[in-house]
Amino acid sequence: MANLVNEFNDYRQKMNEKLLADDNKVIKRIFNLDTNAYMEGALDVKTKELLGLVASAVLRCDDCVKYHLETSYKEGLTKAEVMEALSIATLVGGTIVIPHLRRAYEFWEALEENASK
Repeated sequence: MANLVNEFNDYRQKMNEKLLADDNKVIKRIFNLDTNAYMEGALDVKTKELLGLVASAVLRCDDCVKYHLETSYKEGLTKAEVMEALSIATLVGGTIVIPHLRRAYEFWEALEENASK
Protein backbone atom coordinates (compact mmCIF):
# COMPACT_ATOMS: atom_id res chain seq x y z
CA MET A 1 0.00 0.00 0.00
CA ALA A 2 2.93 2.34 0.62
CA ASN A 3 3.55 2.19 -3.12
CA LEU A 4 0.30 4.15 -3.52
CA VAL A 5 1.98 7.25 -2.08
CA ASN A 6 5.17 6.85 -4.11
CA GLU A 7 3.28 6.30 -7.37
CA PHE A 8 1.18 9.41 -6.79
CA ASN A 9 4.18 11.59 -5.91
CA ASP A 10 6.35 10.29 -8.76
CA TYR A 11 3.65 10.89 -11.36
CA ARG A 12 2.76 14.31 -9.94
CA GLN A 13 6.38 15.45 -9.93
CA LYS A 14 7.07 14.15 -13.45
CA MET A 15 4.01 15.82 -14.94
CA ASN A 16 4.45 19.08 -13.03
CA GLU A 17 8.00 19.31 -14.36
CA LYS A 18 6.73 18.78 -17.90
CA LEU A 19 3.97 21.34 -17.51
CA LEU A 20 6.27 23.96 -16.06
CA ALA A 21 8.98 23.28 -18.67
CA ASP A 22 6.54 24.41 -21.36
CA ASP A 23 7.04 27.92 -19.96
CA ASN A 24 3.36 28.88 -20.11
CA LYS A 25 3.02 32.10 -18.10
CA VAL A 26 -0.60 31.45 -17.07
CA ILE A 27 0.11 27.92 -15.82
CA LYS A 28 3.17 29.11 -13.91
CA ARG A 29 1.14 31.87 -12.28
CA ILE A 30 -1.62 29.44 -11.29
CA PHE A 31 0.97 27.12 -9.70
CA ASN A 32 2.50 30.10 -7.88
CA LEU A 33 -0.88 31.33 -6.68
CA ASP A 34 -1.71 27.85 -5.38
CA THR A 35 1.59 27.67 -3.49
CA ASN A 36 1.15 31.11 -1.95
CA ALA A 37 -2.50 30.59 -1.02
CA TYR A 38 -1.58 27.73 1.33
CA MET A 39 1.14 29.65 3.17
CA GLU A 40 0.61 30.89 6.73
CA GLY A 41 -1.56 33.99 6.84
CA ALA A 42 -4.61 34.99 8.87
CA LEU A 43 -5.26 31.21 8.89
CA ASP A 44 -2.58 28.73 9.85
CA VAL A 45 -1.33 26.14 7.36
CA LYS A 46 -3.16 23.24 9.03
CA THR A 47 -6.51 25.03 8.74
CA LYS A 48 -5.86 25.89 5.11
CA GLU A 49 -4.98 22.27 4.34
CA LEU A 50 -8.21 21.06 5.93
CA LEU A 51 -10.15 23.63 3.90
CA GLY A 52 -8.39 22.46 0.75
CA LEU A 53 -9.09 18.84 1.65
CA VAL A 54 -12.80 19.46 2.19
CA ALA A 55 -13.15 21.46 -1.02
CA SER A 56 -11.23 18.80 -2.96
CA ALA A 57 -13.43 16.00 -1.63
CA VAL A 58 -16.63 17.90 -2.39
CA LEU A 59 -15.34 18.65 -5.90
CA ARG A 60 -14.37 14.95 -6.18
CA CYS A 61 -10.75 15.52 -7.18
CA ASP A 62 -8.83 12.44 -6.00
CA ASP A 63 -5.43 13.92 -6.90
CA CYS A 64 -6.25 17.05 -4.90
CA VAL A 65 -7.47 14.96 -1.96
CA LYS A 66 -4.23 12.96 -1.99
CA TYR A 67 -2.13 16.11 -2.15
CA HIS A 68 -3.94 17.70 0.81
CA LEU A 69 -3.87 14.46 2.79
CA GLU A 70 -0.12 14.18 2.41
CA THR A 71 0.45 17.81 3.29
CA SER A 72 -1.90 17.49 6.27
CA TYR A 73 0.03 14.44 7.41
CA LYS A 74 3.35 16.28 7.11
CA GLU A 75 1.89 19.26 9.01
CA GLY A 76 1.07 16.95 11.92
CA LEU A 77 -2.68 16.73 11.63
CA THR A 78 -4.10 13.62 13.25
CA LYS A 79 -6.21 10.95 11.62
CA ALA A 80 -9.12 12.05 13.83
CA GLU A 81 -8.83 15.67 12.63
CA VAL A 82 -8.62 14.63 8.99
CA MET A 83 -11.53 12.20 9.27
CA GLU A 84 -13.65 14.86 10.96
CA ALA A 85 -12.94 17.24 8.09
CA LEU A 86 -13.74 14.49 5.58
CA SER A 87 -16.99 13.78 7.41
CA ILE A 88 -17.98 17.41 6.83
CA ALA A 89 -17.00 17.06 3.17
CA THR A 90 -19.20 13.98 2.85
CA LEU A 91 -22.09 15.75 4.55
CA VAL A 92 -21.79 18.78 2.27
CA GLY A 93 -21.02 16.83 -0.90
CA GLY A 94 -23.50 14.02 -0.32
CA THR A 95 -23.19 10.30 -0.83
CA ILE A 96 -21.44 10.77 -4.17
CA VAL A 97 -18.35 11.71 -2.10
CA ILE A 98 -18.24 8.31 -0.36
CA PRO A 99 -16.02 6.64 -3.02
CA HIS A 100 -13.55 9.52 -2.61
CA LEU A 101 -13.78 9.12 1.16
CA ARG A 102 -12.82 5.45 0.77
CA ARG A 103 -9.80 6.30 -1.37
CA ALA A 104 -8.83 9.09 1.04
CA TYR A 105 -8.91 6.66 3.96
CA GLU A 106 -6.80 4.18 2.01
CA PHE A 107 -4.27 6.89 1.12
CA TRP A 108 -4.04 8.05 4.76
CA GLU A 109 -3.30 4.46 5.77
CA ALA A 110 -0.56 4.35 3.13
CA LEU A 111 0.93 7.57 4.56
CA GLU A 112 0.94 6.02 8.03
CA GLU A 113 2.50 2.83 6.65
CA ASN A 114 5.25 4.82 4.91
CA ALA A 115 6.04 6.66 8.13
CA SER A 116 6.38 3.45 10.10
CA LYS A 117 9.09 2.10 7.76
